Amino acid sequence: MKRRSIIKGAALGLAMIASPVVAQDANYTIGVAIPAATHGFMGGLNYHARASIERLEATYPQLDFVLATSGDAGKMVNDIEDMVATRNIDALVVLPFESEPLTSPVQAVKEQGIWVTVVDRGLAVPGIEDLYVAGDNTGFGRTAGEYFAKTLKDGDNIVVLRGIPTTLDNERVDAFSAAIEGSGINVLDMQHGNWNRDDAFDVMQDFLSKFDDIDAVWAADDDMAVGVLEAISQAGRSEEMWVVGGAGMKEIIKRIMDGDPQLPVNVTYPPAQIATAIEMTALGLVSATPVSGRFIIGSQVITPENAEKFYFPDSPF
Repeated sequence: MKRRSIIKGAALGLAMIASPVVAQDANYTIGVAIPAATHGFMGGLNYHARASIERLEATYPQLDFVLATSGDAGKMVNDIEDMVATRNIDALVVLPFESEPLTSPVQAVKEQGIWVTVVDRGLAVPGIEDLYVAGDNTGFGRTAGEYFAKTLKDGDNIVVLRGIPTTLDNERVDAFSAAIEGSGINVLDMQHGNWNRDDAFDVMQDFLSKFDDIDAVWAADDDMAVGVLEAISQAGRSEEMWVVGGAGMKEIIKRIMDGDPQLPVNVTYPPAQIATAIEMTALGLVSATPVSGRFIIGSQVITPENAEKFYFPDSPF
């Protein structure tokens, strides 16, 4: 990372063991650029970004943060340019609103010697960033598929709601399909619900009108799961099928904690990954700890037994 002083690694390691606060003369500024809280997952991501910044400011007085949230790619580009021009940031943590429009602006930041951490949505050109932090999309689909294969019987019927047509969605669905291959599970249909509860409601209504026998639904996202559950409820078919979403929405997790048979499990794709990215970036500035490379957060199955540790009641998601 760009530094204003040289830190002795061995001495710092001892200092970090002794105290969570590392005393230094140098101050650093970290810019954080993320999408606005336009839907559930991004609401949770904004919550965890603010919470991690508050923790880090209390722990490391030599760190300052600039947080900007954007409702479109153009504003995000302007926010980042402003961070560089007026705040002299030492590092940038960015979850690109869209990959293509943010690639050149972020590359320009990197070319000025500023550390770059990219979160979740990659840039259009690989290798620009120093650190990449994301959930495991292949693991997300595989983990869900393994649960379906283990829980359902040969000949059982399922429907699948996909997200927005993207490489990310393809990775998830391909891994899910591979995991259930040979299980005897019948996939009646797959349609895009676009990670949107209203779209998912419409798709599920269509599935329910076409298919009399559905044993389970892979909604692949908790916002979509909400729409799916509402469609099932309105059709009076709640006793017939269970639903697996993903990402850990607090309302879904609470129902799993309470043992709701319609929501047996969930699969993690944590909005708290932004906190991981911010904290790793901060650690790289205040210590000699190596943090460059790729950090992929594995997906886990959330069950009634472990759901409490994934429940954040104060989060909007």
